Amino acid sequence: MSRDSNEILIVGGGLGGLSAALALGRKGLPVRLLEQSEHIGAIGYGIQMGPNVFSAFVQMGVADTVRAQSHKPSALLMLDAYSGEQLAAVPFDETFRARFDDPYVAIHRVDLHNILLDACRKLPNVRLDQSITVSSFEDLGDRVSVLTAEAGIIEGAALIGADGLRSVIRSQMHPQDQPRLLGYVAHRTIVPIKSVPDIVRCDEVVLWVGPAFHIIYYPLRNGTELNIVAVFRTDTYAQKNDPVAHKAELQKTYQDTHPEMQAVLGLMDLSRRWPLADRNPIRQWARGRVTLLGDSAHATLQSLAQGAGMAIEDAVYLAALLEVTGGDIIAAFQRFQHDRVIRTSRVQLESRALWDIYHAEDAIARDVRRQQYQERTAEDYYRCLNWLWQPIAIPRREYRLQPIGERA
Repeated sequence: MSRDSNEILIVGGGLGGLSAALALGRKGLPVRLLEQSEHIGAIGYGIQMGPNVFSAFVQMGVADTVRAQSHKPSALLMLDAYSGEQLAAVPFDETFRARFDDPYVAIHRVDLHNILLDACRKLPNVRLDQSITVSSFEDLGDRVSVLTAEAGIIEGAALIGADGLRSVIRSQMHPQDQPRLLGYVAHRTIVPIKSVPDIVRCDEVVLWVGPAFHIIYYPLRNGTELNIVAVFRTDTYAQKNDPVAHKAELQKTYQDTHPEMQAVLGLMDLSRRWPLADRNPIRQWARGRVTLLGDSAHATLQSLAQGAGMAIEDAVYLAALLEVTGGDIIAAFQRFQHDRVIRTSRVQLESRALWDIYHAEDAIARDVRRQQYQERTAEDYYRCLNWLWQPIAIPRREYRLQPIGERA
């Protein structure tokens, strides 16, 4: 049995887990991160992040590094998959910058992961353990323990489950709760910009929407790479990878779509697919000395591009609460779920609503969508997204905890 009852244990070495380790470590708290993979790494594709995330990066001391390694697209465009007609445009211009202090960015997930990992490695109070699989936990009142196959029982002061969509920690807290599979899959590809046909736009975030499918692409790494994600509904979403069958499905799904889409689809690597899922919102993330964070607590669809953003916000908010409460773990964990549940649930539910809009199959619904979206100005979109893109308020030392009322 390994024991350091002062350490906060974090299960999961993804963006949420590393962000939590870094945020807590910078507060001087002892942290031990447990990752089941042989290496603490990330699957190498792009992610988008709204300006709201940068206040969290500032708290973690990595904002300048993230800015330097991010691409700042000129706009976000939504286009009709068949006609090529522009349905919506959100420009990231001077007006945007005047309203939101920080940029909208796209970054390679590996680059962001390594920024956080390198920062964690510089902190002497953060331990990073690979190849440790946590199978269960126990709250012992004055400490917690986790059972692992490789290291036996590990004990600590608290446990943060940051182990993603299919969280082991969440499954023990809520045994009947399962991910919500959509019947959609994603194919992801990164290609050199120099190999991309001239017809393809390579500065904006470009989203093409059609009935039960979409494709989105945007540049990474100083405009040298293009990240492509093709998403569609299929009855074969649960089947193993079969590139030949995947290609046939792609060709059937995206037939007769715009030539620019066809050019991008021709670049796709179809060797792997990801079934898509989210989680239903829940109020109870925390129980005693155990809490969930990021996708473990509130996995969301990609519609608002905020999965990573919410996990990173979670991390700095929780670290601030532990400082504010003077290390009162139970009080901090309860306040954490109370303060964060509405914002993260709104992201989950609005992402679902947008998903249905993006993938509308009924022709009349698509005509209504066209009219609604084309009526809106850039300022309309900024106003609609203000609740999401403005930085969250981080608890300070003078923050006074108010009693938390009971809710169902």
